[in-house]
Amino acid sequence: MSEKIENLLGEDRTFDPPSSIVENANATQEWFDLANEDRLAYWQKQALERITWYKEPKEILDDSDAPFYKWFKDGELNLAYNCLDRHLETDGDRIAFYWEGEPGDSQEITYKDLYERVCKLSNGLKELDVKKGDRIAIYLGMTPEIVISMLACARIGAVHSVVFGGFSAEALADRINDAEAKVVITADGAWRRGDIVPLKQNVDDSLKLTDHIESVIVVKRTENDVTMVDGRDYWYSELVDKQEADCEPEVMNAEDMLYILYTSGTTAKPKGIVHTQAGYLTGVTTTHSAVFDVKEDDIYWCAADCGWVTGHSYIVYGPLANKTTSVMYEGAPNAPDEKRLWSIVEKYKVNIFYTAPTAIRAFMKWGVEHPQAHDLTSLRLLGTVGEPINPEAWMWYHENIGNESCAIVDTWWQTETGSIMITPLPGITSTKPGSACGPMPGIDAVVVDENGIEVSKGEGGYLAVKSPWPSMLRTVFGDEKRYIDTYWSKYDGMYFAGDGAKYDDDGYFWLLGRVDDVMNISGHRISTAEVESALVAHESVAEAAVIGRADEISGEAIAAFVTLIGGYEGNEELISTLRQHVSDKIGPIAKPKSIVITNDLPKTRSGKIMRRLLKDISEERKLGDVTTLANADIVSELQTRSSESRDE
Repeated sequence: MSEKIENLLGEDRTFDPPSSIVENANATQEWFDLANEDRLAYWQKQALERITWYKEPKEILDDSDAPFYKWFKDGELNLAYNCLDRHLETDGDRIAFYWEGEPGDSQEITYKDLYERVCKLSNGLKELDVKKGDRIAIYLGMTPEIVISMLACARIGAVHSVVFGGFSAEALADRINDAEAKVVITADGAWRRGDIVPLKQNVDDSLKLTDHIESVIVVKRTENDVTMVDGRDYWYSELVDKQEADCEPEVMNAEDMLYILYTSGTTAKPKGIVHTQAGYLTGVTTTHSAVFDVKEDDIYWCAADCGWVTGHSYIVYGPLANKTTSVMYEGAPNAPDEKRLWSIVEKYKVNIFYTAPTAIRAFMKWGVEHPQAHDLTSLRLLGTVGEPINPEAWMWYHENIGNESCAIVDTWWQTETGSIMITPLPGITSTKPGSACGPMPGIDAVVVDENGIEVSKGEGGYLAVKSPWPSMLRTVFGDEKRYIDTYWSKYDGMYFAGDGAKYDDDGYFWLLGRVDDVMNISGHRISTAEVESALVAHESVAEAAVIGRADEISGEAIAAFVTLIGGYEGNEELISTLRQHVSDKIGPIAKPKSIVITNDLPKTRSGKIMRRLLKDISEERKLGDVTTLANADIVSELQTRSSESRDE
């Protein structure tokens, strides 16, 4: 087997940074110069300048027990204080969030409002005997209470474990049990495309599978009927309204646990990624300022969910610590129609917009008439996160949302890394559509072969990080062996990200997706991301998902699933055209053996395509539980179409 991943797809288009950003950019070449000269001094400078400390740290990095690294370990601080209290004297009336509910209700929440609401919930949690170090599960929709709950935990030293509101009762119970959570904060329901997600009912069902929970706090949001258990369940408003609007923040050590966030692994059991205090805050404040170039009067919108790390880092902790005014939206991007996000951009005159490639491809499918119906001229910077972005999706974003004048930052990072690691910097980097460009200052990322040796320009391999960084995960909760085995055992002294990557001829980084999304086609290791990019580059294709399925001749065969842009008809002629298009763009080795044209692709409620499910469908295996999909009804259609495509 080849030790490298093939580098097949090229990209020659480049875009210089907009002059309007270059002139006054937050991040300059001096950042790289300092980081290259003394990486630890660079991170120390960021930590001391961006954080208000109770006790400033004297030690930067303790690597004596690698890979259990400690950053700023003698420092003391409180993250809620850094996000709220320190802004009140001069900026208490500044808007922290413009919140938009899916049904059309809205709130303007100032920093003073947010401070008081956080303090009241903090005191309510104390009334329920929550102490420093206790774990609190948060299972909410995207209402202000999800941010308030996270900050209230941080204020009193409790550890929050946010569980995405689209997860099932069983998935919630698994996370409660692993973290041994003491309290759940939830709501009667959450709005999603006009329907009610029954959050409280899911919590009730989950509690049949765990005996750790002592109290359940319930926000009234959708007013649906729920069952309240005396002595266990408390209405949020009844608990917090009676509390004082001040609460002394707990003094936390830099390495105390801040949160646990669960992410999927190769086994059925999710990994509880542990992040601590000061290093994490250093990472998210530094990157939020540098990557998004946020100014005092900017309106910033990270269109993610707080159930994922993007929401933790770039809705809550980074923006609030940096005194940013943000937009926060509760619902689906097409509720009530496909214009919803653009109407919000227009309403609040958003300057910075950060979303996922999955969403961008959905926008492409829905058509340019929706953004064109709104004034988007306030936008000056666009971001992407979550997976590699296809070059053509990047170009669509550039042309139709950015009006060819916005900087675009395509960011790579993970739940485990805590903050952005590889990205263009908007005032410095010339960008290439689809490339994350290069590492942040202070980040020592490389592409290596199977033996851990860095590959040359123009070659592909595996993404690794050679040196520790402040916002890195500290362990897997309750399983130090899994932490070492998963992240530190493949290459000696290097963090293994689990992603394939390549350098182009200019040394730019291109992410190729998870290494388990690399196909072995007749001895060639080909990334699914490159084949997907080639398919999306065709004018008829809105979205594509590619998997490798078992094949007697080639070991694996490429199977593709595509959705079309409105106006195109899926037929045998188009399938033949698309197969040849991939061959022309990449080479005959990458020509899909089968292409299934479908109205939709199976996705989780966070918008990620379930490629493993597509593999099971393609190989005609028995499927597991699909109830956590946002669109489970598409599965039977895909089974039929995939079977037909194999028979041809």
